[in-house]
Amino acid sequence: MADLKKDIQALAKAFFSETVDIRRHLHRNPELSFEEFETSAFVKQQLDVLGIRYESMANTGVVALVKGDLKSDKIIALRADMDALPITEVEGREYGSERIGVMHACGHDVHTSSLLGVAKILQHLRPVFGGTVKLIFQPGEEKLPGGASIMIKEGVLEDPKPEAILGQHVMPFIEVGKVGFRAGQYMASTDELYMTIKGKGGHGAHPHQNIDPIAITAQIITALQQVVSRYADPRIPTVVSWGKIIGSGATNIIPDEVVVEGTFRTYDEKWRGEAHKRMVQIAEGIAEAMGAHCEFEVRKGYPFLTNDPALTNQSRSFAEEYLGKENVVELELWPAGEDFAYYSQEIPACFYRLGTGNASKGITSAVHTSTFDIDEDALELSIGLMAYITIQQLKT
Repeated sequence: MADLKKDIQALAKAFFSETVDIRRHLHRNPELSFEEFETSAFVKQQLDVLGIRYESMANTGVVALVKGDLKSDKIIALRADMDALPITEVEGREYGSERIGVMHACGHDVHTSSLLGVAKILQHLRPVFGGTVKLIFQPGEEKLPGGASIMIKEGVLEDPKPEAILGQHVMPFIEVGKVGFRAGQYMASTDELYMTIKGKGGHGAHPHQNIDPIAITAQIITALQQVVSRYADPRIPTVVSWGKIIGSGATNIIPDEVVVEGTFRTYDEKWRGEAHKRMVQIAEGIAEAMGAHCEFEVRKGYPFLTNDPALTNQSRSFAEEYLGKENVVELELWPAGEDFAYYSQEIPACFYRLGTGNASKGITSAVHTSTFDIDEDALELSIGLMAYITIQQLKT
């Protein structure tokens, strides 16, 4: 174990600068969900250099296999997502996005470059491990229906079928040099809510002649919070939030309709379905009672993400071996969504967090912001740790 750890740490150090260069190349050239054509071609080019065979999947996805030289039938999958977000990055960065309005603001450039770094380490260490590592470079994590769901439908978890899957994600609120794990439920299911309230518009000075969809919308938004505070089991975290309201364009005009868009998140599939029905009933009932009509659409998104307890606790112990216990932290429930959840619904999964923040360097911005960045020192830890956990899992 000690020799393996030392060998991997040495390789991670040796491949660190290359991994930084790859990350910066990807960061300069971001592509939106399901449009990762250049990114996909770049990943294939890197795999060609390493002599690793691959195939295309889900249009822009790439799946590759690294086989150890020792005899073993065990198969572990590793996943990285490749897409960027429709965000304009702040100016002045040496490696800033060269595409206005598109930015790697969620760290997928880190995930992809890291998995390529892991591939390099695994290729060098093939003589010391047995089994197969399936490398999944996945498109479209940021956009429904999620690239993971498409890849699963196209057979990414078959031929060969992995026994487990590992994924990592940047976490700016964890200092560089540390990682975080959580066994069991971790991230929420995420659904999109689209509501249109249709009334009767007119002059704001004569509300009695109209059916005001703005006032009705306000009643519905307030009432739907009852889904969280009165209908949800208090032991099941639940969120209803509205992010967009579109109505009239003038102060003295009551519009004909109001469009509202939001999100619903929770951690229980049975309650999730019940809540969908309850929200529709409440919204339609209030609108009807006030003389309006409500069209309510729930677009079902990603399921909740659950980390297999045995796999996660074992992976955490390997992380403690590699980094020291003081550098492995316990994660709290995180109500964001992740399409890695689809994998976790199919096979044992472990989705852990890579610390990328550094307050002393001013690197503290959250993901999905124009100022997001990472301390690139995290890349050496990233590629080494994932390689170590993977080989140890194959040996277990």
